Amino acid sequence: MTSAKSARRPHHWRRDLIELAALFTAVAVADAITNLVGHQPDGPYLLMASAVALVATAAFHTWWARRHSHAPPSDEADAAPPVGAGATAGTATAAGGAEGTGEGGVAGAGEAGTTLWRMRTTVLDAPGSLAALCMALAGLRVDILTLQTHPLAEGTVDEFLLRAPATLQAQELSRKIAAAGGASTWIERADAHDLVDTPTRVLSLATRTALDAAELPLALRQLLGRCTIHSLPAVSVTGRATGQSAPVEGVLEETVMRLRDPSGGVISVERPYLPFTPTEFARARALVELDARLGPRVPRSEDVLTLPEGNEITVRRADRGDLAAARAMHDRCSQDTLGLRYHGPVADADRYLDHLLSPRFGRTLAVQTASGRLVALGHLLWDGDETEVALLVEDDWQRRGIGSELLRRLVALAEEAGCDSVYAVTQSRNTGMVAAMRALELPLDYQIEEGTLVITARLTSEEAARPSAPTERARR
Repeated sequence: MTSAKSARRPHHWRRDLIELAALFTAVAVADAITNLVGHQPDGPYLLMASAVALVATAAFHTWWARRHSHAPPSDEADAAPPVGAGATAGTATAAGGAEGTGEGGVAGAGEAGTTLWRMRTTVLDAPGSLAALCMALAGLRVDILTLQTHPLAEGTVDEFLLRAPATLQAQELSRKIAAAGGASTWIERADAHDLVDTPTRVLSLATRTALDAAELPLALRQLLGRCTIHSLPAVSVTGRATGQSAPVEGVLEETVMRLRDPSGGVISVERPYLPFTPTEFARARALVELDARLGPRVPRSEDVLTLPEGNEITVRRADRGDLAAARAMHDRCSQDTLGLRYHGPVADADRYLDHLLSPRFGRTLAVQTASGRLVALGHLLWDGDETEVALLVEDDWQRRGIGSELLRRLVALAEEAGCDSVYAVTQSRNTGMVAAMRALELPLDYQIEEGTLVITARLTSEEAARPSAPTERARR
C-alpha cells in the first residue's frame, strides 16, 4: 500500500529547480571570492568569510529540504474531500460514544471548562435526522458521550449524554436542537455517575434486585430517572380489599405506568414531566418479572454486637417470616411503648406488622438476643419521594443503645439507597427517639403540630463511614 502511494507521487520539479539555482549561485560566489583573494591584501580574511557563507548556505539548504520533504503535494492538499468525508469527521468527534461511553468521554469527564448534560429529544424516523442533530451539536463544540434510541410508533426519542463547553447555556442548546429538527426537548445537568453505559447499569440494577427484594422500587427509580413510585397493596391494613390491580402485561399511560406487584397489588410509577417510552416500559417490566420469578428473599448476613453491659445481640434483616416473633414482642411491650411507636389505637398495632415486614415497602432490621428472642425492630420505609425511619424496642431492652444502633444502620441504608433525607414521626414526649436522632450528628429540622413531632435529618456522605460504637464482629 505504501509503495503504491509512493509510485503515484508526482515529481517535485520546483524543488529541483531551486537546488540547481542554489548550486550555480554558490559556484559564482566562489569564483568571485577567488578573484578577490588573488588581487587583494585581505585575501585570507575574505576566504574565511566565504567559508562561513558556504556553511550558512548549506545549513539553510538542509533545513529547507527537511521542512518540505514530508509536506503533501500542493495539488493533493488543495483537493476537495470525498462526499461525506466532512460529515463523517464531524460526527466522529460528536458521536464517538454513541454505542456507550467513549474512551475520551471517561478520561475527560472532569475537564475544566466543560459541563455534562443529559438531553432527550424526539425526531422524525427518517434518514438523516440523527445526523442533523449530530452536526448541530458539533457546531456548538458539544461532544456526545452516549446515545440511546427509543423507537416510537411515529418518530424516535434520542437520549444523549453530552459534554459541552461551560459557557453554553441550556436555552441556546435547546434552540439549536429545535432548528435541527428536535421536538419536546428536555435537558438537565448530569454528573460522572451517568457515564456508565446503559447495559452495564441495567445489569447492575438486575443484580441488586436479584439479591434483595427490597431493591425493586429503588432499581425502578434509578432505571427511569426522577419519578415517584408507590406500592399499592391489594388489601389494606384493616383487611379490606383496595381494588388495586393491573394486568400481567402492565399498563402504560403516557407519564404513568402500572405494573403488577408479585407480592400482590400494584406498583405505580409516575413521571409527570416526561412521558415514558415503550423501551422504558419493557425494561421496567423485565425487572418486575425477575423479582416475581425469584420470590421473597432478603440478605441473610448477621452482625453480632456486644452491648456496654456485656450482653450480645444479633442485628439482621427481617421479613414476613418474622411475623410471629414480632407479634410476640408486641405482646411483651407496654401500652405506652406501642402508643409512642404507632401514634394510634394500640389494638391495631398487629395489623401493621405484615405491611412493615414486607420488603416491597422498605427494609426492616431485627434485633434478637443470644436465646433467639426478638427484642427490637427498625424500619426504613419508602414513602414516595421521601423516606421514613421508625423504631420499636421492647421495654426491658430500652436505654441500652439498641435504638441508636438501629437508627444509625437505617440511616446508612438510606444513604446507600441514594436518599437525601429521612424523617421520623413521634410524640414530643418521646425523649429517647429525639436523643437518638440528635446522636446522628446530622442537620435536623423539627416540626411540631398538635403534639406530633416530625424530625427530618439531612444526610451527609460521612455518616455511612462512621464506625459503630459497640464492639462488632461479622458472622454470615
